[in-house]
Amino acid sequence: MPLDVETGKTMLQLVTSRYDDRHWRKKIEKTLGLPQSGVGDPAQQQIFMYLKIGLKGYKSRRADPDSWIIGGYATKEIIDRAKFQPQLVGPNVTKDDVAFLGSDPGKEIDEAWWDEMLVSWFDVPEEEKPAEEEGGEASD
Repeated sequence: MPLDVETGKTMLQLVTSRYDDRHWRKKIEKTLGLPQSGVGDPAQQQIFMYLKIGLKGYKSRRADPDSWIIGGYATKEIIDRAKFQPQLVGPNVTKDDVAFLGSDPGKEIDEAWWDEMLVSWFDVPEEEKPAEEEGGEASD
């Protein structure tokens, strides 16, 4: 089940506000490496993809893992561009959609919250799957 609107907003705030904190840099890189299908809101999904593409470091075609330019001026420039020119993020993205970027989500957002967010990013409802599997096994 993808992130809901509030969790998605908090995740984007974390990515765009704590990038200069060494403690959070690896976690932000890991978040940017996740598939965009984990973000439920379409506007937030466009923002996430904009950040993911904008912060992808140069790599050769032979490089295996993606690398990211997290921290410093380049990251701030990507965030500021999104805030002041939301049409760069997506055609339907408004200034209201990107207004929260760069603001810290608060002290309650810690590693435990981040771990829970990762779980919900990949959480797939299992209620339907067992019923289908049981039905398939019964017919065999």
